[in-house]
Amino acid sequence: MKKQHNLTVMHWGTWQVQARDGNIEAVTPVPWDKNPSRIGQSLPDAITSKTRIRRPAVRAGYLQNGPASREGRGKEPFVEVSWEVALDLLARELNSVKARCGNEAIFGGSYGWASAGRFHHAQSQLHRFLKCFGGYTASTNTYSSAAGERILPHILGPLSPLHRQHTHFSELARECQLFVAFGGLPLRNAQVNGGGANDHMLKYWLEKMQAQGTRFINISPVRNDLSAVESAEWLAVRPGTDTALLLALCYVLINESLYDSGFIASHTVGFASYRAYLMGESDGVAKTPEWAAAITGIEAQRIAALAREMASQHTMVNISWSIQRARQGEQAYWATVALTALLGQIGTPGGGLGFGYACTNLAGAARKAFSGPRLPAGENAVNQVIPVARLSDMLLHPGEAYEFDGQHLRYPDIRLVYWAGGNAFHHHQDINRLCEAWRRPETVVVHEQFWTAQAKFSDIVLPVTTSLERED
Repeated sequence: MKKQHNLTVMHWGTWQVQARDGNIEAVTPVPWDKNPSRIGQSLPDAITSKTRIRRPAVRAGYLQNGPASREGRGKEPFVEVSWEVALDLLARELNSVKARCGNEAIFGGSYGWASAGRFHHAQSQLHRFLKCFGGYTASTNTYSSAAGERILPHILGPLSPLHRQHTHFSELARECQLFVAFGGLPLRNAQVNGGGANDHMLKYWLEKMQAQGTRFINISPVRNDLSAVESAEWLAVRPGTDTALLLALCYVLINESLYDSGFIASHTVGFASYRAYLMGESDGVAKTPEWAAAITGIEAQRIAALAREMASQHTMVNISWSIQRARQGEQAYWATVALTALLGQIGTPGGGLGFGYACTNLAGAARKAFSGPRLPAGENAVNQVIPVARLSDMLLHPGEAYEFDGQHLRYPDIRLVYWAGGNAFHHHQDINRLCEAWRRPETVVVHEQFWTAQAKFSDIVLPVTTSLERED
């Protein structure tokens, strides 16, 4: 009986897997992980789960009537079939849609996380296949931080490179005197690990920063959004009002001449119009602490005092991804850039701004400027791309016009949805509306490990292995 110890990398970090004769006995954290997520311990149960998809399956109504049967999605049972039957059926529908409607009518979804490895990265494999097939309609942006991803290139720079340039926690521990966290720094979010191979470092560094004198302020409706720092001050802001607070802080800095006029002159544009807006000269409403207090629920005196504290210390202002996941969510990110520009601390040791410290252990980590080698995916012959969060709108309103990032576009008429390595029913907003939209395409194909909601709302389901059952 041979016992093996292997490493596996997943959303929740890097784990040691103990297996005997091909059967997994246990998983344990790697010794270098400072605060491993307990979620990883559920891996052995997932392998043997009763919800695993064991064989190719086709929805009963679809198997009998083909694309004419749509209303049964999410309601009908599935019939297990051979790989030959499933693949022939899939090939027939792909060719049919391509011949009748063109490749634009195929939506290559697959938003979401997949294998941390490069070869078994499900999205890459599907997109490569569909590109070889002639192309497909793709999606852009993320559910995580789409508003930030679209506003920041217009005012500061693309979000992904900015994440790589965030001040490392080691420097914050040495230099940062005040860390103001809009949306907190929740440890629960730091269970996720971008790429899987990083250390769960947030708790360690927050405790180290506190020990070395950094003061933390948690601006969030939820007190335990900064539970790792016992001494953190909590300012209970009303949900969705962070922008008003940010504007009032900017007002105080300008009104009391606490802002860095040199930085504003050398590194920014538009100060005169922004000042006029804050002072109420352009709209008749001065963005005073009193104005913000009525909106945010935070006392005006505390708002004014916070602005003064920020101007007098090495201050890091961090805003969580959650804050921009709302209507006009981009405004809070824009206001954060304006606030930190007024402070003049962008790029200084221990100061500046952050977008998502605590999210996926990427911001503040030591990261390489370049990614590792990967298999080329080829070029997509179809130039149709939709914002990922407009999935339901696209399916419900084919051919209709919409606006996105200053562009006037039209939704494609999608006839076939092909999904691998993700779960729209987990990510997407307004699930009841998604259920309605999901019944519009002629065919829905899913590669899945488990009988998730998305698998049950599909027509052709192909089983796949977990990361513990393959090599990458």
